[in-house]
Amino acid sequence: MVFPIAHIHYDDEIDESGKVVVPDEVLEAIKTLIRWTGDDPRREGLIDTPRRVGRAWREYCAGYGEDPSVHLSRTFEEVGGYHELVLLKDIPFQSHCEHHMAPIIGKASIAYMPTDRVVGISKLARVLHGFARRLQVQERLTAEVANCIWDHLKPEGVAVVIEAQHGCMTGRGVKVHGVNMITSKLIGCFLDDQSSRKEVMSLMGY
Repeated sequence: MVFPIAHIHYDDEIDESGKVVVPDEVLEAIKTLIRWTGDDPRREGLIDTPRRVGRAWREYCAGYGEDPSVHLSRTFEEVGGYHELVLLKDIPFQSHCEHHMAPIIGKASIAYMPTDRVVGISKLARVLHGFARRLQVQERLTAEVANCIWDHLKPEGVAVVIEAQHGCMTGRGVKVHGVNMITSKLIGCFLDDQSSRKEVMSLMGY
């Protein structure tokens, strides 16, 4: 059976409607959490919540079931002699922090300096989303995207900048809104050459 929905894993059990069957232990865990927060999972509005939450988290963390590097396996060499900067700017993404499982919502700019081959631009976004759909910290997410591109495209340089807001800061704890966290990872020419670094950061808007 082939599943067209990205968040379905090949080892998932599927019901008659084509949806993921949520295991009983997951349903019970969510019911326990609902009770612990002070509500009743038997209440009408919450009866189907454990199943919905289980399926939602299967989708949120679909990145565990894929290898983001596969999106970089098909490259193109016929680029008309182009060997300058390739930049995909302000790619929206959503992730969840591994400390509180709260949302991380932000945007990423990904750039690389090709040698003799380029990749379809949508693949850069797919690499980002593959790593983002896991429990994350922003610093690691930034490094994982950059290292994946560096290792598989073998470019002269890679630059990744991520800017995001964290639900663990806005919805709990200090409850500070409107604060963005910025992380960057520079490799190759963008790290070693000041003019290349200045150019890419300027084009990204930093």
